[in-house]
Amino acid sequence: MMSELLLQLALSAIAVMANALSAFAGGGAGLVQLPALILLGLPFASALATHKLASVALGVGAAGRHWRASSLDHRLSRVILFAGLPGVWLGASSVMALPDRVATAALGLLTLSLGVYSSRRPELGQTDRLMTHNTQQRCIGIAVLFAIGVLNGSLSSGSGLFVTLWLVRWFGLSYPKAVAHTLILVGLAWNGTGALVLGFSDEICWGWVPALIVGSLIGGYLGAHLSLKKGSRLVKGAYEWLAFVMGVSLLIRSI
Repeated sequence: MMSELLLQLALSAIAVMANALSAFAGGGAGLVQLPALILLGLPFASALATHKLASVALGVGAAGRHWRASSLDHRLSRVILFAGLPGVWLGASSVMALPDRVATAALGLLTLSLGVYSSRRPELGQTDRLMTHNTQQRCIGIAVLFAIGVLNGSLSSGSGLFVTLWLVRWFGLSYPKAVAHTLILVGLAWNGTGALVLGFSDEICWGWVPALIVGSLIGGYLGAHLSLKKGSRLVKGAYEWLAFVMGVSLLIRSI
């Protein structure tokens, strides 16, 4: 009885820490939560499905704070959903066919490059920039969001960071505003779709879900509150730090 109670408390604490960090920096909950579920005994597919379902609560927690601040651009939100959801479905449907070590190593290298790219451009994401795209550029933006959706459905870890930086670099959002779009749209819609697809394979560990959801709700709200209060520069720094740590961790995990 006591060991089960300790497990539930540990799951809640992991979820609060992972999702507060993710909500503040614009992604990365999977860096902490997904490996933790695997280390606690779940196989990869079950850990991924359980993490996906619990991460929907991150979107709920963050949405409560960001919607109060009117942080979303509705036109861009439709683009993110239209481009990303088919990719999430494809990635979640084919996750078991992917070579895990190779994909994880590639994701680690890409994540590191994102952090380095952002850190070498001090003014990137400090303010919103008005971006005008022609048809070809709009197609590129949609194609990249689709590709990130595939990563989100199949590997989970790191995809939120990709979305955040893509919204900053290609669509001209500031870091806090990009974080808001990532948390609500990726957290709710993308992760919800992935959880639904993986849930049909009966991989979700339902006994662990309540504690993870409570922790995700609390962590999501706290992290979103901090990102709105602290401003672009601190959010940018947190993003770059998390991208570096996540990239190194994924490379080590792939060895």
